[in-house]
Amino acid sequence: MPSLLEALERKYFAECEFENAHEPELHKRADLPNDFTVTKCGGRMEFSIFIPRLSPLTSVPALLVLNDCDIDSAGDFESIRDKCQRVRELDLAQNKLSDWQEVFNILKHMPRIEFLNLSKNQLGSPIGPLAEAPAINLKSLVLNGTYLDWQCVDTLLQNLPVLQELHLSLNNYTNVLIDAEEAERRLQEDGEAGGQCDCQKEERRITKAHPALKTLHFTGNPVEHWQEICRLGRLFPNLEALVLADCPIRSLQVAESQECDSHKFFPSLKLLNLSSAQLNCWSAIDELAKFQQLQNLRVKHWPLWESLECTEHERRQLLIARLPNVEMLNGGGKIGTDERIDAERAFVRHYMDKPESERPARYEELLKVHGKLDPLVDVSLKPDKRIKVIFNYGEMRESRFVDIYLTVNDLKAKLEKLVNLPPNKMRLFYLDQDYKEFGPEEMRFPNKKLYSYNIQSGDEIIIDAKK
Repeated sequence: MPSLLEALERKYFAECEFENAHEPELHKRADLPNDFTVTKCGGRMEFSIFIPRLSPLTSVPALLVLNDCDIDSAGDFESIRDKCQRVRELDLAQNKLSDWQEVFNILKHMPRIEFLNLSKNQLGSPIGPLAEAPAINLKSLVLNGTYLDWQCVDTLLQNLPVLQELHLSLNNYTNVLIDAEEAERRLQEDGEAGGQCDCQKEERRITKAHPALKTLHFTGNPVEHWQEICRLGRLFPNLEALVLADCPIRSLQVAESQECDSHKFFPSLKLLNLSSAQLNCWSAIDELAKFQQLQNLRVKHWPLWESLECTEHERRQLLIARLPNVEMLNGGGKIGTDERIDAERAFVRHYMDKPESERPARYEELLKVHGKLDPLVDVSLKPDKRIKVIFNYGEMRESRFVDIYLTVNDLKAKLEKLVNLPPNKMRLFYLDQDYKEFGPEEMRFPNKKLYSYNIQSGDEIIIDAKK
């Protein structure tokens, strides 16, 4: 398997090849520059110019992408330093790195590096003692699909003091087994609910908080209990963005039997993604309303939405009304003043006729703002489902009620008994009573529904037999 140095040399430092290098009968002339040759072609002499296919490089670009190259080691460190002096972003995803010391040596000899992607490398082995921080400039680290244990995560955090963005997605974490040391005393005094077993408490490592981290991606980890997420809040007290998509979280309370104050662990959180969580009650939304700085929220694909008997627009209104601080919801545009006012008024009307026991606390807050509202007049713009149509067949003329949501084929099947004619031998013509002067229109399309003809009571349908 190649080293990092071999992989980048193969990609960026291939030997220069020249056009015409292997063509026959090339002759150099002393009176011409080295880049010129002369070719004999019958009685003529033709000049040829050598053009390099690739210009030689002295160093690789600032963004170095070497993913899926089977890299398992660093290579010669001095050559890496010489060739990678400009590198600020390094993508080594899906390689064969398994020794953390090799990773640290790579970082040590790329002093400007700020972003490193190690996703899907085999880095589950423990990290040995480090004499010094391997890369003090590293600001973003991606460790998706590495299955790194929490002790290794802690070691990395303590040696990367300026790290601002961390990706720990798809690592099969069911628990967060590190916690901030300042939280230890409080946990011992108050206890920690959630049905966690004693062996997990013993394995948990108490460490220092990491205040520099602003963004954490934790997508696709099978965490169900919110107290595990609270530990992330204590570890990263200045967190601004937290992505928990596809985590099967079942509650946003530390314990079902007590009031949750978990929002206190996320005082700076502005973006939260909880899509595909297993949340099935409005109280979860009420908990999110307590996050004072929360501006951008994603809560798609909850079981709660499947159980509601309302349109997507009505659901959005109910969410906006319950979340006074949120400015962007489910990836949509910024919530404007008019949309928020409309949502809050719709929320008041929604709960106005419901029993007091079903009204959330937010209802009373908005009632003070908007007052008691008159119910909206229920105006249905849908056409009547059944209308009276006149059917004509030969000498027969008969009025019947018809379901306008039937297709032309469905109508033929129902008319079979009336006119004793099979559907495949039947032709139908629609005659609008207001436009009789234009004549009847043949109903040619078997799957077209009757309402699409703008059919109304009093209109006629003429039945004719195919010849």
